[in-house]
Amino acid sequence: MYVPLSLSDISLWLAAMALILLVTSELLYTMPDYSSRVIIDKKLLRIVALGCGIGFIATIILLYS
Repeated sequence: MYVPLSLSDISLWLAAMALILLVTSELLYTMPDYSSRVIIDKKLLRIVALGCGIGFIATIILLYS
């Protein structure tokens, strides 16, 4: 099955993922009692979220240049 994705679709997906990951990362950093029970590498989560944000910015630059 062929699913056509445009650059704006990918940009929207990256924006949503960056927002979700950044909010999750910030919540884990601000609640140390809860984050001690969660087995997630918080530094890696933040790096992936920033990568999605940079990817979003790159797709916006490509779209409007």
